[in-house]
Amino acid sequence: MIEGGCHCGAVRYRIEGELIDAGYCHCDICRQTTGAPVLAWATFPFGAFHYTQGAPTVYHSSDWGQREFCGGCGTQFCYHERKDPESIDVNIGTLDDPEQFEPEYHIFVAEQLEWFDVDDDLPRYDDSGRDGD
Repeated sequence: MIEGGCHCGAVRYRIEGELIDAGYCHCDICRQTTGAPVLAWATFPFGAFHYTQGAPTVYHSSDWGQREFCGGCGTQFCYHERKDPESIDVNIGTLDDPEQFEPEYHIFVAEQLEWFDVDDDLPRYDDSGRDGD
């Protein structure tokens, strides 16, 4: 069983499904909504993700997607399409055991901060790349 939650403990979630993939996103929206230079996420089937305690605040970060976060401490849990989502991207840092899902590639490296570099040999895409398949 995969579980996670926010920093203050008000909101908890559970994932009951198989990992689709995991990666790093360098896009402007991920940076701005998390306050971090890059976001590490793990993708699961949408129906596999359930809140078990509390309720998130929803932010429509674009015409097509939304992000969900704790209204108390601000922890951002996930991103998914607003219309007919098939999958959900869960922020790895909110998992109780973030070590279990290692990123497999980078997307939106064209928007990567010049002073930030992850020194790895993972595939890199200027746009949504593999994630857009």
